[in-house]
Amino acid sequence: MPKKILDKSKKFRAQLVTQMLTLATAGFGLVAALAWNNLIQEFVSTYVKRWLPADGKLISLAIYALIVTALAVIVTYQLSKLKDKIEE
Repeated sequence: MPKKILDKSKKFRAQLVTQMLTLATAGFGLVAALAWNNLIQEFVSTYVKRWLPADGKLISLAIYALIVTALAVIVTYQLSKLKDKIEE
């Protein structure tokens, strides 16, 4: 085979593997996010709702949203720092 065809074949395989890795990572990320979602919901239901009034659904949802947002910010920040450290 000519070198040009081999180079294109290698480049295609590399792009295919990169895309598959990206999709697999996103899929596992979604599964992990859903697991954390369930954990946080259960935590709010078990430990937070007992301190709220009977009609405290809106408050419990706000607490849940704050917890999820805080976790997202912390994890994103830590991963960004790790990425910067690796790139140095």
